[in-house]
Amino acid sequence: MNRTSLSRRAMLGLLAAPALLPGRGEAQTLPEVTSIPDALKGSGELRIATFGGTMQEVQKRAYFEPFEKLSGIKVRDFAGSDFTKIKAMVETGNVEWDLAQVSRGSVMNLQRRGEYFERIDYDIIDAGIPSVYRFEYGLEMLVWAQVMAYRTDAFRGAVPKGWAEFWDTKKFPGDRSLLGAGSGNNPELEFALMAAGVPPEQVYPMDLDKTFASYSKIKREVVKWWETGAVPTQLLTDREVVMTSVWNGRMAALQAAGVPAAISWNQGLLKRDCWAIPKGARNRAAAMKFIAYSTMAIPQARVAMLIPYGSVNDGSNEYIPESRQEVLPSSPAIKSQLLTYNYDWWVENRDAVVARFNRWLLT
Repeated sequence: MNRTSLSRRAMLGLLAAPALLPGRGEAQTLPEVTSIPDALKGSGELRIATFGGTMQEVQKRAYFEPFEKLSGIKVRDFAGSDFTKIKAMVETGNVEWDLAQVSRGSVMNLQRRGEYFERIDYDIIDAGIPSVYRFEYGLEMLVWAQVMAYRTDAFRGAVPKGWAEFWDTKKFPGDRSLLGAGSGNNPELEFALMAAGVPPEQVYPMDLDKTFASYSKIKREVVKWWETGAVPTQLLTDREVVMTSVWNGRMAALQAAGVPAAISWNQGLLKRDCWAIPKGARNRAAAMKFIAYSTMAIPQARVAMLIPYGSVNDGSNEYIPESRQEVLPSSPAIKSQLLTYNYDWWVENRDAVVARFNRWLLT
């Protein structure tokens, strides 16, 4: 930590107060921040764009409402964060958002074309965040995983444990679903390579010829190339597929509803969302204060307790019970099974990959 950084405990005042988790009969509690240093206080308003849905509701409880109360800065949150909207805002000089939830890849892609984001002031960022989550124009603040999900009633007790078994339609018969390249998504080339026997540590840089040869072996069984996160869980619920790739957080509601489905973490992709400040944001200073607050240990732990996504702050584990760690992609036992997604490789290769993927789909 540099000389102007504040320690995790000094930053938060670190007094945890109980708050019963919604829908739980047990006495698990959400930790609370009871005070923040003057450096994070202010006035006016802060406009934050998120991806919406359940995650936005979680962010309201974990981040927005406590920050507004403690800092004196009013938070207005908007659904529909999108890098194309940010690009248009900056280019027209009509920047409506002060802060946006985006991916590292989106930030890097735009920065290759010009100046679209403000630099992050790391002097006020908590020392508990490893360097892997930090970059010049953004700070990663949410860990999630793209994994395999399967119906537990489909294979007479057999459990698929890797992408080679996802590709094995004799041992695990039934229709599949995988992520396509629509709606700005990147196809899951990593899964195709691991299915072909490439060890996770050798996936990058990706061999495209081997990738598409592997894809061709499963193509007939893929009945849907999904584009939005709600689709794979619905396919599992409706028994339209027996296995699919999925975002891990989407599985919680499915399992709570009693659908016989489970996650196979092995060989999943470890991905991250970040906070980024659009270039020319009117309330840049307030945005930086919020970034600093939301990535501290306790606010990060609050998110992980409300939705099964992981923390980027190493200090958060102090506030997350072991039972909850069992479903978080940031927990050591799960993280060790995941392949860290290489945003740098995708920034350099996405256009060529997507063009080839779309041609292959039509073959």
